[in-house]
Amino acid sequence: MLSFYEYITKFTNAFLDNEKNHKAIREAECLKVMSEYEFIPMEEGDLLAGRKRIIELGFSNEPLLGRSVGYFYDIERAEQAWERDNCTPEQILHINELLDFWKTKETRYRLRQAFPEYMKQALPEDLYWMHSEVAFPLYRVVGAFLDYDKLLALGLDGLREEIRSRLETAKASGGDLMLYKGMEMALDTLSSVCMNYATEAEQAGRKELARVLRKISHEAPETFVEAMQLAWLYALISGVLNYGRMDDYLGEFLVNDYKCGRITEKEALSYVQSLWKLIADRNTVFHSRVIIGGKGRKNEEAADAFALLAIEASRTVVEAEPQLSLRFYEGQNSLLLDKAYECIGEGRTYPMLYNDEVNIPAVQEAFELDEEEATQYMMFGCGEYVINKKSIGSPNGIINLLKALEVTMFNGHDMLFDKSMGLKLGTLTDFETYDEFYKAYQKQLTYYIEILAEQQKLEYDFVAKEGTLLYISILFDDCVARGKGVLEGGAKYLGGTLETYGNINTSNSLYAIKEVVFDKKLIGKDILLKALKANFKGYEKERELLLKAEKFGNDLEKVDSLAKELHNFICNKVKEQKDRVNLHSYLVVIINNEANTILGRFTGASADGRLEKEPMANANNPAGGTDKSGLTAMLNSLTKLDTHIHAGAVQNITLSRELFTEHPDVLRSIMKTYFAKGGQQAMISVLNRHDLENAMKEPEKYGHIMVRVGGFSARFVTLSPDVQREIASRTLY
Repeated sequence: MLSFYEYITKFTNAFLDNEKNHKAIREAECLKVMSEYEFIPMEEGDLLAGRKRIIELGFSNEPLLGRSVGYFYDIERAEQAWERDNCTPEQILHINELLDFWKTKETRYRLRQAFPEYMKQALPEDLYWMHSEVAFPLYRVVGAFLDYDKLLALGLDGLREEIRSRLETAKASGGDLMLYKGMEMALDTLSSVCMNYATEAEQAGRKELARVLRKISHEAPETFVEAMQLAWLYALISGVLNYGRMDDYLGEFLVNDYKCGRITEKEALSYVQSLWKLIADRNTVFHSRVIIGGKGRKNEEAADAFALLAIEASRTVVEAEPQLSLRFYEGQNSLLLDKAYECIGEGRTYPMLYNDEVNIPAVQEAFELDEEEATQYMMFGCGEYVINKKSIGSPNGIINLLKALEVTMFNGHDMLFDKSMGLKLGTLTDFETYDEFYKAYQKQLTYYIEILAEQQKLEYDFVAKEGTLLYISILFDDCVARGKGVLEGGAKYLGGTLETYGNINTSNSLYAIKEVVFDKKLIGKDILLKALKANFKGYEKERELLLKAEKFGNDLEKVDSLAKELHNFICNKVKEQKDRVNLHSYLVVIINNEANTILGRFTGASADGRLEKEPMANANNPAGGTDKSGLTAMLNSLTKLDTHIHAGAVQNITLSRELFTEHPDVLRSIMKTYFAKGGQQAMISVLNRHDLENAMKEPEKYGHIMVRVGGFSARFVTLSPDVQREIASRTLY
């Protein structure tokens, strides 16, 4: 295993030596060097091989937050690495020289240089957790789900044979020979990783694991453990952060082993638990989706056997990852949903529940697919939808809808940080009617949405020139058949998504402006602007009027209708960009991690009564504490927002442990009605009433509490104070 100094030197040399070679060859050579450094030894208790360190320099399709897609470097982690390895002053000097080289070779740097001036003006900053802007680009290609069925059916040698066959065809037709050679080189690197771990296992006296690793370095797996081991190592080396329909691709291996007496249920569970711990230690935070259940599985009975093990593993391995997600439909084995509620009721937050009866037709319409393909919808990361092994839908832009409203009200000015921003369309006082003002706000949103769509396509095109994302392309329809990388015509469906934040605060604010200011004239337009700028200091009565205005989440028709209208406008405006920028789809995702809180720090006081720098509501959920009419009313409001025009939205629901333990039938009846009325999904946190308040006071006593933050789960005590307060503000039913 290389030291950091050896690695950064060798990686940079590999890049330079192949800088003028075909991008697939350069990528393959760099991936080979990466494998010699990023894969680290097994730890005591690991039943499977495969651990990776977070590296300081490399090539990635799914980078960590704040890093670049493609070629990246991380100065902060580099400093930690040279301290860890006790590098000499001479080595540190050389490392810094190499880092200086990468400053201008990093894909993100070069991509931003390629932005046209109008794009740079609209998107001047990259780090949304450090700057105040309406919109930001994100540099990544995330959410690819690989064809694990193909991997496990063919094995690495079988994949090589397919690639070599295509290579011969490409020779005759003038295809991209170097792409196929790069793919072969990538598979050779993975075989070497398997053999290195086999040697480690042999030396540790673990002969059976060594046998498994030697076998899968070339042959297709035949047993449950072999299949699990190959799928895990391929996922690791590929860089993907989500693991697909695991019950579908591992279920038959499991059941066959049961029948042959190769493994007991207890032993199988221990392997799944070990895999869960490996996934948790990878610490991706927002990712690590494992999907179980739902329509479209090739052998439901076998898949269900694994799905039940997966739920039990999530119940017994108390970690924030993997993000187990259960798809369900009417007629599915009821034991899956029973076990799911049991696990959720113990405070695990998993599995998250996804309603096939709503999601399949919604995906079919939003993505413009037939029902068969829509049945293979998957959710990655914080809840974005794609099609299994066929579509890319990376969220590469962020828009703060509430900040856009602020900027519109103040004539293209950020009133919190006193700088120009967005279009100058007049102040609120310049508009005679609410409709005039709302049209101006729509114009402001359109300005940003169009540029963000263009940025997404520009990013895909630019990254495609940097590399072919070899490991993804090998197992993604139809890259090998077409002889093209996933971003350059290989993927069957290349789409994009846009993350929206502040949706409900914005609709509540618009309703208050319409009702309190324009219609009833209880507050003058000029007074509202002054109140917002003063953060309501000296304007407490005005704030009280705004707070008393109807709020989304109480099953009230007027405010809910405005939320629907805004939702429809944003989703449809985003959706119509796809043809203009030449993507298969471009859709809103209302998924939310903790960005509702982070972006809130840069957003002024708003017309819904929210104070400056306070969190915004999470996803399309009611703003904290404003849903005062009960659980049924809140769920009714949620189902009014159209699910057929976006690529995923999350509903975070906080329920009391008493409701689960003392009234389980009532709870199941409420949730069944919610799903029957069009509920798309549910993410449920189960808590005692005073747990969160006590945890903020005495965190050392409450490390066990898991909560659903937005599109991810976390131990409550590890979250920042303002994120904790936002979660605690949510209504507990």
